[in-house]
Amino acid sequence: MKIAMTGASGFLGTALRDALARERHDIVALVRRDARPGEARWDPDAGTVEKEKLAGIDAAIHLAGENISGLWTSEKKRKILESRRNGTRTLATALASLDPKPRVLISISGINYYGSRGDEILTEESTIGDSFLADVCREWEAATASASDAGIRVVTPRLGVVISREGGALTKMMMPFKFGVGGRLGSGKQWMSWIALQDAVAVILHLLENDTLHGAVNATSPNPIRNADFTAALAKALHRPAIFAVPAFALRLFAGQMAEELLLTSTRAVPKRLLDSGFTFGLPNIGDALQQ
Repeated sequence: MKIAMTGASGFLGTALRDALARERHDIVALVRRDARPGEARWDPDAGTVEKEKLAGIDAAIHLAGENISGLWTSEKKRKILESRRNGTRTLATALASLDPKPRVLISISGINYYGSRGDEILTEESTIGDSFLADVCREWEAATASASDAGIRVVTPRLGVVISREGGALTKMMMPFKFGVGGRLGSGKQWMSWIALQDAVAVILHLLENDTLHGAVNATSPNPIRNADFTAALAKALHRPAIFAVPAFALRLFAGQMAEELLLTSTRAVPKRLLDSGFTFGLPNIGDALQQ
């Protein structure tokens, strides 16, 4: 296939682009700088795309968005929301105007859609949560409307925490353990919905090819894990102790709302629609994923 892709140079995008290249797909990367051969320039804030370079694409994969880690100032929160809403709307509108139109748009979302829900098991049918990131995910997914209205199959995989040594959250989590001061966050009872990088890539490939899947799809391991159990598994994989704990009040004091919604939130999401479609996870258990 000929596939347009945003976020192709990011953590997930790099791994996905390599996998698509191995399957001999032709990638057109959307970039903000001047485009080189095989690229198209776009400006999400201005709502512009070099549409002529997207002619004949079969699919589009949208990964771009402001990194959600860091201190959530008012400006940071604005960038988190607008980068997703504006970028998705710009791309969806451009795809809807193409002739012929691509068959599918895969536009990443997040399990943050569900907010903090304690021990509740969350499927794609579960209601939206009450948090800043839940609101972001709602607007993010809604911004695909022009593509779906034009008859393009739209899938919004709600991605869990991606586990890989190559980058993402795990590289930040490992540092205190390497120095022997790792441990659970808060009570450790909060649920973490995660997915191994190789499975995240495989999910997107599956969504490209499976015409029966559209709308929200939970892209998470079928085995979410409590923070305390994740901590123990990470310590075992690194051959380090996990005897320390960071009190919830300290996380809230130093990281504010970001700590509340990323570190202390409890989201127990399961990939019902993926499993029902026949998808098989390569690394469904946290111990195996961390050992790898």
